[in-house]
Amino acid sequence: MFTSISGRSVLVTGGTKGIGKGLAAAFAAEGANVVIVGRDRQAGEQAAAGLTAKGGGAVSFVPGDVSAAEDCAAAVAAAQERHGGLDIVCANAGVFPAATLAEMTPGQLEEVLGVNLKGTFFTVQAALPALQRSGRGRVILTSSITGPITGYTGWSHYGASKAGQLGFMRSAALELASSGITVNAIMPGNIATEGLADLGAEYIATMEASIPLKRLGSIEDIASAALFFATEQAGYITGQTLVIDGGQTVPESLEAMG
Repeated sequence: MFTSISGRSVLVTGGTKGIGKGLAAAFAAEGANVVIVGRDRQAGEQAAAGLTAKGGGAVSFVPGDVSAAEDCAAAVAAAQERHGGLDIVCANAGVFPAATLAEMTPGQLEEVLGVNLKGTFFTVQAALPALQRSGRGRVILTSSITGPITGYTGWSHYGASKAGQLGFMRSAALELASSGITVNAIMPGNIATEGLADLGAEYIATMEASIPLKRLGSIEDIASAALFFATEQAGYITGQTLVIDGGQTVPESLEAMG
């Protein structure tokens, strides 16, 4: 039986939709108090209101762009002010606009690296003092199988940002271990979110065919992993990754699945 995380203070970047919103919902359902961060104020306020209405821990919204260090600092300050501290940081914010190497502009590259990679640095840096005071600090990164394990045409910038998160994770885990802070990463495969739906039915069908479990993952699958990393029982796990992909990265070809 896992210990309760009720009453803990949680910050979720990119928490207005998709996996981030699912993370916020899961923590709130366990009684944690959550601040979600996002660039879209209307979507953020609606998400916070909807999650609060379900009961459990408090959920509120702070507008912010994680590619700006000052916005990350403001979000961390808000979480501490509203909930008396900060125990868990979910660095989840991510963007994935497609662009081939031949077409990619400096602006497109900077946007992806700014949100996905720099945003991870800025968020965790801002949260360090609060996590150290917590005595049970947890940093949970949303990486991906794309980049660290697999590749996909048009996503070289995305893949590089997600692989970069894992390099960050390992060194950060070493630096923060003396403060009792763990740093781990979840590596989702193809998860059924609004963003994936935008890629179209043909893409989804192709992905399902390449997954041994023959289905896309759910947001709840990812949220369950985050909840585990946040527990006392996961307190001896740091600098590690957990792949959640329905077995997609296991077979060497479609024929290998039989």
